[in-house]
Amino acid sequence: PPSLPTRCFSVLFLEFCLMMLEEERYTGKNISDKIPFIESCLRFFNEHYQYLAKKRSAKIFDENGKLVLYPGSGAETFKMAYNSTSTIVALQTITERLLELPKSYLNENVRKEWQQFLERIPPISYRIFEGYTTISPAKLWARINNEESPQLYPVYPWGIFGLGKPGLDTALNTWRYDSVVINFRNYFGWKQDNIFAARLGLTDEAWRLTSLKLKNSPRRFPAFWGPGFDWTPDHNWGGSGMIGLQEMLIQTDGKRILLFPSWPPGKDVHFKLNAPYNTIVEAELKDKKIIMLKVSPEERRKDVEIFIK
Repeated sequence: PPSLPTRCFSVLFLEFCLMMLEEERYTGKNISDKIPFIESCLRFFNEHYQYLAKKRSAKIFDENGKLVLYPGSGAETFKMAYNSTSTIVALQTITERLLELPKSYLNENVRKEWQQFLERIPPISYRIFEGYTTISPAKLWARINNEESPQLYPVYPWGIFGLGKPGLDTALNTWRYDSVVINFRNYFGWKQDNIFAARLGLTDEAWRLTSLKLKNSPRRFPAFWGPGFDWTPDHNWGGSGMIGLQEMLIQTDGKRILLFPSWPPGKDVHFKLNAPYNTIVEAELKDKKIIMLKVSPEERRKDVEIFIK
């Protein structure tokens, strides 16, 4: 069995799986060559944690028939975690997306296998701050070693909570009341708080944090941000800034296209961006009004939802 760091970084492979599945959703490209990789990542979590549970006791599942994801890690921050939320939502999302693929990708027996695995994934844990229900980073953990906020990974990158989805109030409570999330909030380096704010529809915070991220660096080259947590130039700094900016302008959820979900209505902007299902969206906002909107193909215009506040 791999070491704890390997188990921690194995969750990153699930993000690669999401990118592969997004390639199919965005472009329609055949990703049959990617399916063995995706399945191997899911199979690791299924078999590895059953193996560990069997070593500890005679039971390989908990009293509810769910996997016991221990020991694990909530990102690189919440160590020796039991049922890490960032792992749970990643497994849920990738398994569901795998099962949503056209029938040609998986035969019936394989689909049954992954449906059974989906039913074994434990639920997200929650905790209370100031009387409000918030997303917990895990069911239990031993220590905090870094300063990430995996409590909000169900918002981004995994999209479990978001605008127009059930549980948005709980995600907002996590942003507003979780003392760890508040303490770790920043714009340096790879910090994703600007993206979380955009996904949650927090326009003012999204604008503030993204503006801080994308302001000129003090060096000769404006985009040589850093060192932040790593080095100079810090590509993670710029990358998270650009993702946050795009999420302020357009978000997608299945077929839904959310336009200007976190964009300050007083800021004029013109953009042209890709969306899933071979879609291109071009729009211009001026004086708080949309003066131009082009959606290609035209039939996708019906999926556009305007979120100007």
